[in-house]
Amino acid sequence: MKKIVSILLAMAMALSICSCKGNSDSSSSNSQPVKVKNEDSNFDKYISNTFVATGNNYIVEEADKAVYRAYFPVEEYGKLEYCFYFSNTVDSTYDSGTKAHAGQPGGKYTIESAYIADGGTGPDDEIKNRTEVTFNGQKSKSVSENEVFWSDSLEFNVDEGHYLVWEWTLTGTNIPCIQMSTLTSTTADLYGEGNFSFCDQIPLPQMIGAKRDVKHNIAAIGDSITQGCQTEFMKYEFWAARISSLLGNDYGFYNCGLGWSRTSDASLNGNWLVRAKSAETVIVAFGTNDIISGEYNADKGNTADEINTYLKSVLDVLKKAGCRIIVFNAPPQDYNEELENTRLKYNELCKKTCEEYGAEYFDFASYLSNDDDPSKAIYGGHPNGEGGKIVAEAFVEKYKKLLG
Repeated sequence: MKKIVSILLAMAMALSICSCKGNSDSSSSNSQPVKVKNEDSNFDKYISNTFVATGNNYIVEEADKAVYRAYFPVEEYGKLEYCFYFSNTVDSTYDSGTKAHAGQPGGKYTIESAYIADGGTGPDDEIKNRTEVTFNGQKSKSVSENEVFWSDSLEFNVDEGHYLVWEWTLTGTNIPCIQMSTLTSTTADLYGEGNFSFCDQIPLPQMIGAKRDVKHNIAAIGDSITQGCQTEFMKYEFWAARISSLLGNDYGFYNCGLGWSRTSDASLNGNWLVRAKSAETVIVAFGTNDIISGEYNADKGNTADEINTYLKSVLDVLKKAGCRIIVFNAPPQDYNEELENTRLKYNELCKKTCEEYGAEYFDFASYLSNDDDPSKAIYGGHPNGEGGKIVAEAFVEKYKKLLG
């Protein structure tokens, strides 16, 4: 069973004198931070158009003309200019890290072909309007270790209520991928015979980007709770998806959550954090896997002080980028006494760190427990749809005005 991470962080921070000053569970300022322009200008041009996470936390060891297909609910329907971003590096550590760990370079592989299509209202509908995605004008591309790149842009229309389908054919070794955890329909034809079946380990673009006119662009970097693991198949009821839906398509919401990830993974300041800091507001969600497992190659979980130190490293990057930040504390996990004490101490340190960095502090744990037993995860370690709804509604009520 996948472990989870549990802080969430995100939205109120700044580089200027009018930066947001966080206090306990409140949005205290509507001042707008000064966002530093990205070195990669495409991140200013294209915004994620799905709340389904597509980062890299695992590896496909070998593919020989394997065809991968995934369905994405979009945040904004209609005809948009799309562009897709790729990073051939593992973003975060999976389980003990024996198969995949943060910063691990991907191998050499070839994109034989890539397409997007209209998937109708779900996998039972006929896929229509298959449109080729190209790379520097070519339908195929050889990808080198640690390479980052964008596709060519193209216009594509997704009808109201329909899915955007991504499909591509890959050949190579050690291809970074995501453990999708049945959040959406992901299938593969591993032998090129036209027979698609369920595939949980699936390589994908790291951003389903589209040119969108939004009031505010939000990213959430975090763990399996952010990713939405162990919620109902294709219901998109985890808190990140529900926040996106409540805010509407006037807001961009880029989900960078990955199962098993730790604060220490993000603190490496790799491509994962680079992508997240492209947003105006960043939600960072870590803690649980730090408490249980610790950083890659550790033989035990981190202490509260160690986790807080990693958190500060992440905040340093986000603050320098001019992002707003809101910190969610670590939620309950039905821990034993020792680990629960670590969680409680970390949450105290996390609150003080928010004050130090001018970040907002959101008492995530209070919405997922009760006063009688604050240590009990009443909606499950991976919060179910009810828990996601409660958190999302509280979050939007507190911070929508701050987001503009």
